[in-house]
Amino acid sequence: MRALLVNGRSPSTYWSYDFSLPFAGKEAALPPLGLATLAALLPDRWEIRMVDLQVDPLDDEDIRWADAVLVSGMLVQADSMREVVGRARALGRRTVVGGPAPTTSPGAFPEADHVFRGEAEGRLDVLVAALESPGLPAPRLLSPPGDERPSLDSSPVPRFDLLDLGRYASYSIQVSRGCPFRCEFCDIIEVYGRVPRLKSPRQVIAELDALLRAGGPASVFVVDDNFIGNRRAAAELLPRIAEWQGANGAPFDFYTEASLDLAAHPELVSSMVEAGFSAVFVGVETPSAESLRGAGKVQNLRVDPAEAVASLTRAGLEVLAGFIVGFDADGPDIFDRQEEFISRLPLPMAMVGILGALPGTALWRRLEREGRLRAGLTGDQFGRANFRPVLDERVLLRGYRRLLASLYAPGAFYDRCARHVAEARPLPSAPRPGLVRTVARVFWGLGIRSERRGHFWRLVLRSLPRGRDAVARALTLAIRGEHMIRYTAEVALPRLDAQLAALDEAAAAPEAAPVRGAAGST
Repeated sequence: MRALLVNGRSPSTYWSYDFSLPFAGKEAALPPLGLATLAALLPDRWEIRMVDLQVDPLDDEDIRWADAVLVSGMLVQADSMREVVGRARALGRRTVVGGPAPTTSPGAFPEADHVFRGEAEGRLDVLVAALESPGLPAPRLLSPPGDERPSLDSSPVPRFDLLDLGRYASYSIQVSRGCPFRCEFCDIIEVYGRVPRLKSPRQVIAELDALLRAGGPASVFVVDDNFIGNRRAAAELLPRIAEWQGANGAPFDFYTEASLDLAAHPELVSSMVEAGFSAVFVGVETPSAESLRGAGKVQNLRVDPAEAVASLTRAGLEVLAGFIVGFDADGPDIFDRQEEFISRLPLPMAMVGILGALPGTALWRRLEREGRLRAGLTGDQFGRANFRPVLDERVLLRGYRRLLASLYAPGAFYDRCARHVAEARPLPSAPRPGLVRTVARVFWGLGIRSERRGHFWRLVLRSLPRGRDAVARALTLAIRGEHMIRYTAEVALPRLDAQLAALDEAAAAPEAAPVRGAAGST
């Protein structure tokens, strides 16, 4: 059996870092960890190839080589996934779609021969049997009912050997799945559950060993949606990672995602720093307590968000924070409130989005009951919401545009970077392969050629008194900022302008005359 595993291509987003990757000499931000894990779970007797469309094209010869084409991705990758499925079927190959998008939206892939929903560990027998017996009828849904949230005890080391890790800006591993909280807009708890399931420290160390063999020193994204969902387990794992780092020359610089209440556990923060974590993404969402309560994000009400960000920064962790506008409780002043809140904190990376209703979430179900979901709209970040918002739609889009333009004006971004460098505890970082070339590209591209070179050099000079490690962090922030600034100006704002123009045009158009004889006409 020959299986071709394909990772769908993502469009350019704030998270793709397209304008930053050339400085690091990389082609994509992260490798497809889900497909690498699937490859390790498939039978040893199968021949497997993997194509990540983020870094490679898909040739017809790759498709013809395979007996079956297995395509994975998130909703943002759905168009690319459908294109791959269409090409494979045209060449007479069986197709299977799986991963986050088919799990929450199986009806979005009518072109596929088979759909696999949910997690793969311990649940692949039906899929394997169907693909190994092409002459026998098989159900379209190849994911068996039952334990759709399996234990991770049997999760193997991903097939990192199938990837050219040197082409990615970061590596990735997963330690746990699930989150104990009840945020209304989040699909993680719907897909993975509210009881975190974990790999053992032994499994995690085995994955780190494999990454080191396959790719060498690098930054590593621990992709857990809440690394401290089980605080006790995290506290037990971190010393093991620290010990491994010490034994191997500290080759990895880790970053992850966690809930904001991480700041209430300084001993856990200290253990993360000692293990080599330098950054954490947290969902701050909004300074509005009313909006937090309405969204069910009550854990953020237990801490002062500004002090939480400041304390994590002082400990040495760069805080990457997510924010949302468009909650039902948000008024027209929310954009000014968000800007004021973000601007006074050491938050270079403030990721702001309009609230969207993801399929299967509690928010989706509520809006469906209220008759507010809108068919045909995807919830695209720079378009109309896929539900009818309480706030006037043009006010929402104009305010969001103004907020993005303000936050990622070069001066505002570099001011937040300077605040972060001044307040953060400098952490030692091990030299990385290609570091000299990266620094040379940064100095040339941002320090000489860029129209923002004045901001760049002021940041570098302000970091010098705090030592080499502070300078290294300043350069990293400047690299990331190049994407945030350019993406905002070249992609986000023009798309929002086009959407606003369309809404204004629709609002200015005269109402259609009533049809004579229709119910309610006069």
